[in-house]
Amino acid sequence: MRTNIVLDDALVAEAFQYAEAASKRDLIDTVLREYVQNHRQKNLLDLFGEGGIADDYDYLCMRTTRETP
Repeated sequence: MRTNIVLDDALVAEAFQYAEAASKRDLIDTVLREYVQNHRQKNLLDLFGEGGIADDYDYLCMRTTRETP
């Protein structure tokens, strides 16, 4: 999608210090991806306390060693 926007020059310059971007387009793309990823992670944290480990889960069964022939 092509669009024209006015950006804060000081903010863009600071963002370039943290990102390995070669152009403003790359910088904006990186920032948008990180923004979306950050919010997806926050949505996962909202699930804390929901569900969890089943009462009948046997954690010891995963620790048993297999016999090799």
